[in-house]
Formats: sequence, C-alpha cells, structure tokens
Amino acid sequence: MAKPQVLQGLDTVAYVRLLKNAKTEQGQLIPYQTSLSFDPQRDSDTTQTKDGAVGTTSSLETEIEVEFVNNISKVSDDLYEALLENEKVEIWIVNLKRKNSAGKLFSWYAQGSVTEDSNDNDPDDNSTRDVTFSVDGVPQRGWLELPESAKEELAYVFRGIGVISDDDQTGKGEGWKEADRGSGMADTPKA
Repeated sequence: MAKPQVLQGLDTVAYVRLLKNAKTEQGQLIPYQTSLSFDPQRDSDTTQTKDGAVGTTSSLETEIEVEFVNNISKVSDDLYEALLENEKVEIWIVNLKRKNSAGKLFSWYAQGSVTEDSNDNDPDDNSTRDVTFSVDGVPQRGWLELPESAKEELAYVFRGIGVISDDDQTGKGEGWKEADRGSGMADTPKA
C-alpha cells in the first residue's frame, strides 16, 4: 500500500467567474489569496425510541471562504457585483499538485452566491478582503486543465532583456525546459 501524500495549502487556489459570463470568459484566479476554506457539512440529529436511537441527517450545506489582499482587478470587481447584484458565480478550488494520469488537476467545482464580502483597512497593513460563498446543491469533484494564461497568472514567465511587444512577449528570452539540463557551453576567449 502506498504511503499517503501530504497536500500543502499553498498549492490550493480558487478561481471564480460570474455564471452569466460562462460563454464569454474563462474562470479567473482570485489574486493574492492568503487563505482558502472549503467547508461542506451535514447536520445530524437522533431521536430516542424504545428500540434505540434513530438518526436523521439534513441536506448538505457548503461554504467557501477566500481571504485575499485587496486589489484592483476584474475578478475583485466581479466579486462585489456578485454580492451587490445577487449574481450567481462559479467557483473552482484547484489543487496544483494533485494530478491524474492525463496531467489534469484535481478540483472542486460549485455554483452559488457571494453572501459576505468583508473589507479590512488597517493603517499599517495591506487592505484585505474576506469573501464567503454559499454553495447551491452539492459541490462536484473532477479534473481540469489550466490554460496557459492561467498558468502564467500563478507564476510569471521568463523574459529576456529585450523590448516586449505584441510580436515578442518574452523580450527575446526563452524559458528553461527540462531538456536544458546539462546543456550549454562556456564562452572561452580566443587567443
């Protein structure tokens, strides 16, 4: 039997999208996340009878809470819109290290509403937001593939020192590849 593998909180991130935008834009990473809580729960109760206890359970209730450093971004504004205009959202909780044999990432997917958006503005710290989502129905588990643009949001890509343009997004730079190990040669001065 294989030893269980530990998952780190750092490797779990949330993406959201207003449900009405599902046909026009991809899910967006919530920038600068500091905390992410996923809390599915089911209340239970027992009734004592002469034959023993009889258990009952309620429907599943799930809350998702994301804390992040407040920022100016489309997703940040979308979260306000979702709360103020009662817009439904889609949310993905993606584990960046748990992959299946096809290389897709383990994820929870849910639809629901933003029920709270608390903003703290201490004078000696960054402004922070704490957004709570109430999930409709049962969250679904699955596997997804992050598009290249989503991967770039998580870690910037290598750039050269050249000018960045529409035709050259890397400034004549080229990122390191696994095949680069042990390659290259020292430039020796000519006599």
